[in-house]
Formats: sequence, structure tokens, C-alpha cells
Amino acid sequence: MSDAINQIAIFLAEKILKQPSRKIGADEPLISSGLIDSFSLMDIALFVEDNFGVRIDDTELNSNTFDTLSQLTALIESRKK
Repeated sequence: MSDAINQIAIFLAEKILKQPSRKIGADEPLISSGLIDSFSLMDIALFVEDNFGVRIDDTELNSNTFDTLSQLTALIESRKK
């Protein structure tokens, strides 16, 4: 698992789900499975912006961008180039 995926997974487990021992897979559905809700998206976006130095547009706060950790880290990588 990449460093970015690992950091986001830890944040989700500890701060959003309040289950520090929860393991989240890189391709595990987050939104479409109901694991996280739309209210959590802003917290995740702020974490990503603060920790990875990328900007997340409000229109990207959806399941097309945030449904898996792989999707989210692909967005991060595309913004760093």
C-alpha cells in the first residue's frame, strides 16, 4: 500500500470511523458501501489538502473521486505533477 493510501486509511479509521484498529483496503468502497457519509467528505478533503498540498474542488466531493483510497490517491498524484 502506498504511503498516501496508508496515511488516509489511518485518518479515516481513527478520526472519521472512530475505529483505530479498522483496516481499510485500497479498493474498498467507502461511499457507495455506506462506510462514510457525505458529511465526512469535507473532513477528508481538508486532511488531503493539508497533508498533501493539493487542492480539492467542491465539485469533486463525490463517489467518482472519493469512493476508494485508490481513486483519491490517483487524484492526489495527478495534482502533484
